[in-house]
Amino acid sequence: QVQLVESGGRLVQAGGSLTLSCAASGRSLSSHAMAWFRLAPGKEREFVAAISWNGDTTRYADSVKGRFTFSRDNAKNTVYLRMNSLKPEDTADYYCAAGLVDSYSDYVRPFKYVVWGQGTQVTVSS
Repeated sequence: QVQLVESGGRLVQAGGSLTLSCAASGRSLSSHAMAWFRLAPGKEREFVAAISWNGDTTRYADSVKGRFTFSRDNAKNTVYLRMNSLKPEDTADYYCAAGLVDSYSDYVRPFKYVVWGQGTQVTVSS
């Protein structure tokens, strides 16, 4: 049984940076696309970023484009979300997800991802 464990979330000031990690255990996810979604209080779950199984393709929400970078290390079975220039509106619980997603248009669809982590909390203070 594969599990995803996120880490790296914490309180940070606006303008600061964080790197979230998501480590998979149980089996390799090197053939899976990976994604980050976030859930803020009072809001719906929001797509943040996705990366193809080999890292060649990434997709970002407009709200984070140019500030966040998604990368993966298949040898370590881990993905990373580097978040720069953080804003208070980035405050949310961030969830890592894995799925056999091979269509660019499907990257943003949460139902395409079959394995989810428990989330890590990011708080950006103004």
